[in-house]
Amino acid sequence: MLFRRISRSECLGRTFLGSGISPVDSIDSDIVELQHEDVLTMGERDNTDILRAVFDALPSLVFVVDQDVRIQECNAAAAELLMADKGTVIKQRAGDIMHCVHSHEGIEGCGTTPSCRKCIIRASVTEAFNGGRVVRRRTRIDLVKGGEKIELYALITTSPFFFEMRTLVLLVIEDISEIAELYRMIPICSVCRKVRDDQKSWMVVEAYFKNNWGVDFSHGLCPDCYRIERDKLEACFKTG
Repeated sequence: MLFRRISRSECLGRTFLGSGISPVDSIDSDIVELQHEDVLTMGERDNTDILRAVFDALPSLVFVVDQDVRIQECNAAAAELLMADKGTVIKQRAGDIMHCVHSHEGIEGCGTTPSCRKCIIRASVTEAFNGGRVVRRRTRIDLVKGGEKIELYALITTSPFFFEMRTLVLLVIEDISEIAELYRMIPICSVCRKVRDDQKSWMVVEAYFKNNWGVDFSHGLCPDCYRIERDKLEACFKTG
């Protein structure tokens, strides 16, 4: 309900033919309506303040992003990690402002490098936009903070919503590094060295870490195995 304030002279100048309402009654009614309008406005303002307070109280990193993963809004926890004021963060791509190590691999930054095609955050945002559903994935994020590279094991949640005639995505990044520490106690076969995952399936170590944490392995030989394999080759050549 919307109300318009009218002056006393305007009120007294009205003609109330057949209405049974006196000018004084109209003034009193106008005052009541204006008070009601003030209460509604205050209520709306209070709701906005509460939502902002809840948004900033969330301990996880929370962003509102567009389809290019450009930040439209962020909460206090995210701003603290980024060590930047909100004016600097807004409209920046998440990888650039979070100092993802891969964002420096290309001239145009986040979203343009070969590594970005495998980015779990970008893929989750895209899937939320295209599928219109909530997406949750675990991953490892490599960041640069204070000149040092840090690893952050995270649970990524993306949820699409519609606001002001366009679709956006709520991006939540939860630090699960402590939980990841617990996962280091992994059941492993003492004979074939396969490991068991949450689904009770056995797989090689490389596949387990790739499927659960997005970790790739580079293969080589330790000094002991190098000597053993070298001796095998030398013995093979001698007998050949």
